[in-house]
Amino acid sequence: MKEKNRQSGRKKGISYAKYGYLFILPFFAAYIIFTLAPQILTFYNAFFENYRDGLTQIGPNFVGLDNFVTLFTPDAGGVIDMLKYFGNTILLWIMGAVPQILIALMLAVFFTSYRLKIKGQQFFKTVIYMPNLIMAAAFSMLFFTLFSPVGPVNQALISSGVIEQSIDFLNIKISVRLLIALMNFLMWFGNTTILLMAGIQGIDQSLFEAAELDGAGSWQVFRKVTMPLLSPIMIYTIITALIGGLQMFDVPQVLTKGLGMPDNTSTTMVMYLNRYLQTSKNYGMAGAISVVLFIISAVLSIIVYRTLTKQYRMKGGRA
Repeated sequence: MKEKNRQSGRKKGISYAKYGYLFILPFFAAYIIFTLAPQILTFYNAFFENYRDGLTQIGPNFVGLDNFVTLFTPDAGGVIDMLKYFGNTILLWIMGAVPQILIALMLAVFFTSYRLKIKGQQFFKTVIYMPNLIMAAAFSMLFFTLFSPVGPVNQALISSGVIEQSIDFLNIKISVRLLIALMNFLMWFGNTTILLMAGIQGIDQSLFEAAELDGAGSWQVFRKVTMPLLSPIMIYTIITALIGGLQMFDVPQVLTKGLGMPDNTSTTMVMYLNRYLQTSKNYGMAGAISVVLFIISAVLSIIVYRTLTKQYRMKGGRA
């Protein structure tokens, strides 16, 4: 009888597990259609000759690794464009990301300080995050207008007697790179600050109080309590910033009108990729650049992760 009751109970019971799968189905469908399938197609195109010459479509013809060989073949001047644009991309990322992370960390520690007890955190979060709401293209157009030869910055410098004639900021290597780094900093430091604030607020406050009772100073608390417990969020922030930096496109594209001026010193890897798509619809070379970019992103992310977690893994091994 008990066995029969158990079986009848199972028949009458309702399983809600299937509804969970239905709820997550749209995400997986969208991921497969808009992310996974294009990624597979990109890897496929990387091994094929597939471009347009005028009105004539060439390919797709299988060429193996020829596209990758072409990428790393020096030009007449002995310059490998792929390495040059990779260097530009890394340099522009470092110029914007290093101050972004440092200032965001200082602001996060300041606003979440258990000693200062700053009020109005929601207001400051909103103000700090607001530049992130502005489209990168709009931000670039604003800076293009401000720093053009007839823009407000030049006019203000001439009016104040600092300079006698306009400076072409957009045709000077260092000034263009600084403007790109500044825009990336302004757009993303607010997002980074909020992430780090959330990470610090997730730390048990009793740990800070215990450190204070033990006589630890502010720097000791930051170094011995805050940073070790904040490391997962910090690692996530740095790796995502690195991946985003390697994909840098919209800011330098709009600011330099797609030319990477002066002399391609502000051309990034994605701008280089986009030129193949714009000029000849060369899906083979564009796919090869994408594959190289994917590999570089993966390798650098692993290096950053292992470097930042090395001391914690060593402590765990000793324990």
